Amino acid sequence: MANGGPVEHGFPHLDTVRASITALYKRLSYDTIQTFATSVAPVDVAFCDTDDLHLGAQRVARELVRHYRLPDARLIVGFREMTHAAHVELAAGPEYFVELNDRFRTHRRDIGAALAHEVMHVCLHRLGLSFPGTRENEILTDTAATYLGAGWLLLDAYREDAASSQKLGYLTPEEFGYVLAKRARLFGEDPSVWFTSAQAYSAYAQGRARARRDEQQPPMTSAGWAGRRRYARDRRHAQDLRSASPASGVAYVFTSEGRGPLRVSFPCPTCHQRIRVPVRGRVRARCGLCRTVLECDT
Repeated sequence: MANGGPVEHGFPHLDTVRASITALYKRLSYDTIQTFATSVAPVDVAFCDTDDLHLGAQRVARELVRHYRLPDARLIVGFREMTHAAHVELAAGPEYFVELNDRFRTHRRDIGAALAHEVMHVCLHRLGLSFPGTRENEILTDTAATYLGAGWLLLDAYREDAASSQKLGYLTPEEFGYVLAKRARLFGEDPSVWFTSAQAYSAYAQGRARARRDEQQPPMTSAGWAGRRRYARDRRHAQDLRSASPASGVAYVFTSEGRGPLRVSFPCPTCHQRIRVPVRGRVRARCGLCRTVLECDT
C-alpha cells in the first residue's frame, strides 16, 4: 500500500500480467471465465461512515465471496496496525481470517478494494493456482481480481495529488487499467462509469490505449502500416533462411521444420497464449484457449 509515498507508474510488470491472464484461462477454462461477465456492482460493496465498521466489513467480504463463487468460504475480518493494506491466513478453510490495516477504520470506502485482493488470495489458494515468488504471486492476485470483475475497486482506490497519495495492490495504476480494458473488451463493459477517482480514470485511459496495441500487431490485419512493412521484411528474411528466425523487438516468430511450410507464431491479444499458423496470406485463426477468432495476413 502506497500511503503518502511515491506511486510507481507505467507497465513494468506487463509480462507477468499477461502470463497471469493465460494462467487464468488454463486453470478456469473459457466457459468458467464467461460466468464472470458481470462485475461487482458499486452498490453491493458501498461503505459509508455511518455503517458499523465490523458488520459492514463482513457484509462486503460476503459479497466478494459470492462474486468469486466461494459459497463455502467464511471470512472473519479484523483490523490492526500494519505496514501492508491487509493480510489473509490461507489455512485449509472453510474459515479464513483477514486483517485490514487500521487506516481503513477511517477510510471505509476503500475496504472493498482491500478485500477484493485478499478474497482473491483465498480463491487462488482453493484453485491451487500460484506463481513462484511473492511479487509474481501478488501480481497474479491483482490481475485475477481485476479480470474476474472486482479489480476496478483497486484502481478506484488510487488517488494522488501534490500533497498526498494512496494506491492499493501491486500493479501500477496503468496496469490495472490495462487489465480492466482487456476485461471490458471481452464483456462489452465500461468500468470507467464507476470511478470516483479522477486519477483512476486517467490511468484506465492509458491502460486501454496499451491494451489496444495488443490487437494491432502483425500478422493481424488490424496492424498499422509500419508494423505490416516490418513483418513483410522479416517474413522475406525467414523464407530465405528457412529456419527459426525470431525478430528482435516483435512478438511474432517464424519457424520452419525441415522442408515443411513456414509458420508464424504470435500471442493471442485476448489471453496471450501463442497461436501458430502457416505463412500463406489471408487466414482466419482461432485461439484454442480463449476461442478468439483473429483475421490475419501472414
